[in-house]
Amino acid sequence: MIETTGEDRRFPPALADVARVEFAYGDEGEGVDFEPYDAFDSAEEITHWFRCWTGNHELDGDAYRVFGQDGSGGLAAIWRARPGRPLAEQPVVFMGSEGERGVVAGNLSDFLWVLADGFGPREAALHDEREARPGAVLTEIAERHATTPRRPAREIITAARAEFPTFDEDIDELCR
Repeated sequence: MIETTGEDRRFPPALADVARVEFAYGDEGEGVDFEPYDAFDSAEEITHWFRCWTGNHELDGDAYRVFGQDGSGGLAAIWRARPGRPLAEQPVVFMGSEGERGVVAGNLSDFLWVLADGFGPREAALHDEREARPGAVLTEIAERHATTPRRPAREIITAARAEFPTFDEDIDELCR
């Protein structure tokens, strides 16, 4: 188990800036289906959700810091997969309301570039055919906060999936 500290629950300034952005889904779903939060869900909320989502009531949700959702209730989270490393260096994942899931970015900085390229967590994890739709406001946030160089969202997503190739199988093993 990964040790929890107060730093693990402090909301990153980059996500606070993202939380002030209004994401438009569009009439035909051409936009981004993402509702960012202005704080992480509580440990109790995450544990309750994770137990219901997996059907495994022996689990806790301590490995996740949920910071947003899509319109169906799917969650965007920082996944504390790298022991001893700060939240900003942890991957970002999406866990959908119907069990769909995927790795979105290898770290918070890369996630900002994914957003800047017009992908929300759901779109990045589940819609490989989606084309980039860069946005000025999210690009400015990424330019201000990102510590990694700008790359196309598809490149970031592909690299994150390659780094964490067993994410789906690992989640499957937790389910009852």
